[in-house]
Amino acid sequence: MKQKIFLSSVQKEFAQEREALHRHILTDPVLQLFFEPILFEKLPANGLQPMEVYLKEVTQAEVYLILIGKEYGFETPSGISPTELEYDLAQQENIFSLAFIKNDTEIDRNPKEQALFRKIQNSLSYKRFTSTTELLSEVTKALVVVLQQKGILRSIDFDSEVNSKAKLDAIDEDKVNNFISLARYKRGFPLREGTALPKVLSHLNFISETQLTNSGILAFGQNPQQFFPTAIVKCAHFHGLHVAKPIPDHRVIKGDVFTQVDEAVDFILSKIALSVGLRSQTNQAPLQYEIPRAVIAEAIVNAVAHRDYQSKGSVQLMLFADRVEISNPGGLPPELTLDKLRTDHASYPRNPHLAEALYQAGYIERFGTGTGEILRLCKEHGLLEPIFNLEEGFKVTLWRPSTISGQVTGQATDQVTDQVTDQVTDQVNELIKRLILISDQAYSRQELMTILQLKHNPNFRDNYLNPAMEEGFIEMTIPDKPNSTNQKYRLTEKGQLVKTKLEQDA
Repeated sequence: MKQKIFLSSVQKEFAQEREALHRHILTDPVLQLFFEPILFEKLPANGLQPMEVYLKEVTQAEVYLILIGKEYGFETPSGISPTELEYDLAQQENIFSLAFIKNDTEIDRNPKEQALFRKIQNSLSYKRFTSTTELLSEVTKALVVVLQQKGILRSIDFDSEVNSKAKLDAIDEDKVNNFISLARYKRGFPLREGTALPKVLSHLNFISETQLTNSGILAFGQNPQQFFPTAIVKCAHFHGLHVAKPIPDHRVIKGDVFTQVDEAVDFILSKIALSVGLRSQTNQAPLQYEIPRAVIAEAIVNAVAHRDYQSKGSVQLMLFADRVEISNPGGLPPELTLDKLRTDHASYPRNPHLAEALYQAGYIERFGTGTGEILRLCKEHGLLEPIFNLEEGFKVTLWRPSTISGQVTGQATDQVTDQVTDQVTDQVNELIKRLILISDQAYSRQELMTILQLKHNPNFRDNYLNPAMEEGFIEMTIPDKPNSTNQKYRLTEKGQLVKTKLEQDA
């Protein structure tokens, strides 16, 4: 039996789109096999009141599809339009719902229509469209997803799809062994380093018979961008509140998904304010970033793990004076809404095998808890509540403390805080200062990275350690054997003088 789709909108405003949708669903080679479109104006007369007719049809539909534009439309005696009555009933009856917003209607939108749109924003995933052709394309994609979700139309998703162009030698065995070591420590992963590559990949569902899957390449590929050019993270730092030149720092992060997450997190940490307490408080100086590392990492991991890798878009990370924006091409699965993200919910990963690998390596703590953890940690640290947005894919906005107080929080007489100002600063010197402040004894490179909550070795080496050594603030404890496994790093006399001065000025 075909599933009924109730098409809901202001009839006069969307006359052309309604007719085109009705015709498209009836004639599309795939959609016509599974769906029956319902338009109020095409229903036969039956002597019932109009309201009774359209509300009855809503309750009998399997899919509810609403178009939002400028007009609110005719209002019933209660002051509510038929479109909003239909929408409310569809949500009350838990009917699977899709929303499509016309792009050129923002400025002149009726206040009541705007209120309806805001209601939808917090309840449904939605797509925007500009032309009728674009609307038909978006509706087709959405309905195919509906069929896949219900198991009516079966297909292999991107995550599990075999990549016919990739051979086993596209995998970096060192990356696989590093993953095993980390996953054994984090989750008790059952395989050991040195296990035959096909066995490891098979255990992770990254290989089908002898062929690699897309997710296997993204996780362990020597050069994943050879196969997926847009599988990157674009980072940009702006001193003001908007995208504008000059751009103090921007970069494109490539590599496997673990590298992308590590480098993207470290990019943000190197730009935001850091408080370092004095040694008199504890044996090791207390250290706190203005936005907790866990919040930044959670948002970035979600973007990388759950993005739509078939999209031509990329994960984007933008740092402004008042906020951090992290966005990815994709959106929410049909089972989730923005409201549901704020409560405990089941996990519906777009790329389940890739997400599982990130979980095993400790990048994801528990499935379905990411957004809740972001909200909880921001509240605990006195930050404004993050914003989740579906305007273009899925975007998380994290607010910096300056949004609340006009300056970075956490300042005190016993702290040294690196301020982020609107002036162009020497970022490398700021990072050297951080390294100096935490160096109260000789530490290994890994120990220094752990204290600073950094994970990407090249970033730490190139932006913190090497510049500090070149400036004569830090030195090796075994200079004759730079690659010794016992190598540690300590302050020079020059570095100690700078450290003392920084603490005196705090």
